[in-house]
Amino acid sequence: MFSRTVRPAIKAGSASLARTAPSNAANFATLREIEGRLKSIKNIEKITKTMKIVASTRLTRAQKAMDESRGYGQTSNTLFEQAETKPLEDKKTLIVIASSDKGLCGGIHSGLAKTARRMVTENPESDIVILGEKAKAQLSRFAPEKILLSFSNVCKDIPTFADAQAIADQIAQLPTDYASVQIVYNHFVNAQSYEPQTLEAFNEEAITQSANISAYEIDDQALASLREYSLANNIFWALAEGHACEISARRNAMENASKNAGEMIQKFQILYNRQRQAAITGELVEIITGATASAEQ
Repeated sequence: MFSRTVRPAIKAGSASLARTAPSNAANFATLREIEGRLKSIKNIEKITKTMKIVASTRLTRAQKAMDESRGYGQTSNTLFEQAETKPLEDKKTLIVIASSDKGLCGGIHSGLAKTARRMVTENPESDIVILGEKAKAQLSRFAPEKILLSFSNVCKDIPTFADAQAIADQIAQLPTDYASVQIVYNHFVNAQSYEPQTLEAFNEEAITQSANISAYEIDDQALASLREYSLANNIFWALAEGHACEISARRNAMENASKNAGEMIQKFQILYNRQRQAAITGELVEIITGATASAEQ
């Protein structure tokens, strides 16, 4: 038993010993940090690989829908090409940007926004309709006063003609009579690349003033229906093609992300092994040094 006068000194000494960290504490902390980083990167790799598989399975259906929409859209536009329909010069142009609400697909939406900004700069009198929240977020900072309509929840699944028809009905109700409607969309080149392109739909006056429209027997009553149908057809084509581009871009983005995650896992694994070996070596050196000192005593 220690006396009462000695007990405070004993407690203070034991407390100071408890506060003193071992010499290899920094190595253990570093190992725990590296192990935590490795675990998080492996989880990210699992997510990106899963998203790549999902995008790969959806791409086949998206390409099939895109090919079907191309057939309808190209057939509809053949009439205006052969009739040599041109937009009227004394009226405004409406620009429709066909994007979507989803991200994680590279710069697919940025390319559309960049093309739309260039078109508005070249034609300052034009107005904008946006399909999808991604392009809206970028163009709202550029020219918010020109955005007349915006649609969300676009291309959550494969687009249908009913979706395009509903959008075309809303555009047709705008008070301004536009000379043409230019639809900016991502054209599907192949599974690895895409490029922004434009589809054009004309108003009734431009159709009636076409050079070769007399070769077609079109009633005046059917002219409005033809204009709305061609607009809905082009929107359907743009949405379907843009959806296929988005799925393809997401698959490529997730493939690159999985590849980068794998490289980071290899680097951190090597670093973890080196730190672990250094910690073990330090412990062995301490043990051998202590044993040697004990033997010398």
